[in-house]
Amino acid sequence: MKIDLHIHTRSCSDGNLSIEEVFREAKNRKIDFMSTTDHDSIDCQGRAIALAKKFGITYITGVELNVTFQYPVNKSVSLDFLGYQYEIDNQELKSKLQLVKKHREGRAHQILEKLNAEFDKEGMQRFSEGDFKDMQANVDGVFGRPHIADYLVEKGIVKNKQEAFDKYLAKCNVPKYPLSLVEASKLIRNAGGILVHAHPNDPHGTSLASVSHDLSEQTKVIEEYMLEYIDGIECWHSRSDARTTAHYIEFARKHSLIMTGGSDCHQKPILMGTLDIPDWVAEQFKW
Repeated sequence: MKIDLHIHTRSCSDGNLSIEEVFREAKNRKIDFMSTTDHDSIDCQGRAIALAKKFGITYITGVELNVTFQYPVNKSVSLDFLGYQYEIDNQELKSKLQLVKKHREGRAHQILEKLNAEFDKEGMQRFSEGDFKDMQANVDGVFGRPHIADYLVEKGIVKNKQEAFDKYLAKCNVPKYPLSLVEASKLIRNAGGILVHAHPNDPHGTSLASVSHDLSEQTKVIEEYMLEYIDGIECWHSRSDARTTAHYIEFARKHSLIMTGGSDCHQKPILMGTLDIPDWVAEQFKW
């Protein structure tokens, strides 16, 4: 069985393929069990359910929520959590994510203001409202920094997305919507779903690696501050090494947590279905 429970689409997030293309590719790759987990958006889930049925793929609803985690009380850390098997028509969840989407658009404007300040220092032409509209025209889902990075590459200001983040977007960042872990947990659970801590040791993403690179220290943080709010851990991830996976499998078993896995594929390159995730991961979910 091929499993991938962490995939992003262009239709509702920052992936490179539309949701229809994602499912066609999943079918070609013989993926049996999957979930699309777009950032702070569930707008594509109805289409995903229909496409899964069309292609004969077992599917569970998914979403990736960015959380502002307080650790300790006076320090904020950005972390990601995956929501699964929630009801897509839950009004509380839909309303909150619409609020997050609106905040993202305002955040994008603020980032552009900071970018223009950097351009002024370098004697470069500023981005206009027309540039902002051009960026929005290429966004099918939720507007985020990756879309601005793509535009910087398109305009020849940087060579690639990594340079866009390193040279501009890291210093020009603006905080995301301050969703707390308590609130994220309540939203997903009230909608009938489960909440899973995503890529806890991702060296390049929003993860506990920003708190400590020591795996034991990471799981200590989870034990002390997260356990009552989460239902599972993403043990398999495209940027997790064997040691990280083994550590989190042991931790999840110790605390009777659901174990999930996914490529976190944004189709740049296409990583869907490339992880060796055991069949029993699918068996943890009830249909």
